[in-house]
Amino acid sequence: MPKPVVLITGSTDGIGKATARILAGEDTEVIVHGRDETKGREVLKEIKGLVWNRNLDLVIADFAVLDEVRRMAGEITSRYNHLSVLINNAGTYEKNRVLTTDNIERMFAVNYIAPFILTHGLLPLLEKGSPSRVVNVASIAHRDVRQIDWDNLQGERRYDPFDAYALSKFADITFTYMLADRTAARGVTVNCVHPGVVATKMLRAGFPGIRGKPPAEGAKIPAFLALSPDVAGLTGKYFEESFHPCPSSPLTYDKAVQQRFWKVAEYFLRS
Repeated sequence: MPKPVVLITGSTDGIGKATARILAGEDTEVIVHGRDETKGREVLKEIKGLVWNRNLDLVIADFAVLDEVRRMAGEITSRYNHLSVLINNAGTYEKNRVLTTDNIERMFAVNYIAPFILTHGLLPLLEKGSPSRVVNVASIAHRDVRQIDWDNLQGERRYDPFDAYALSKFADITFTYMLADRTAARGVTVNCVHPGVVATKMLRAGFPGIRGKPPAEGAKIPAFLALSPDVAGLTGKYFEESFHPCPSSPLTYDKAVQQRFWKVAEYFLRS
């Protein structure tokens, strides 16, 4: 039986890097992703020094540039004949409203649109790796989203960084539920997780006064969802700093809201 192949986005730092380190200690092939090749090579060297695993690979793409996300999906497809696990971990927190080259608010692009596009690009590989898993890193911040202002979805009228971050993670949860429904018969499970408040660069950038737990602690649940037989076949669930699923906010289950977020992202899938 071939080794499981695991891709972890945003894995040159923080939770992603710690997750890569855990999963590299298993009998897996781990694909590390980052924006900077030099840093990526250093992370591969670091992980190889900690665990006995020579099946480590590196892909480079800036998730703020959708063409790079599409290229990354194609690159992985050309290198591998299957994918067992995709962990959509890459994320950002922007204090100021910045538009990407695709004319998308940067947090919305990196945290939601990019993983949506990448996941769709890799679905054929995930189906070949069936039974396979998608794990989306969400946030408890989604609970602060009580209603959706569709006219201010990307901060067009007013921009609050926390609200924008919470909304992007809310969108990730709706994406999880919609995709889980669509892939249930195709051998691909899809779940999402709030790993806790973790001491990462993103936390320091957005909330410098808050002390989080170590990344190695935050990585435990994503790693569990990636490989544990305890959640084999479980799909469309939300995990909140726990190894057991719990309900996300009631609004995330609204089918009309789910479908509208899907259509927003689908537009960029076709672009």
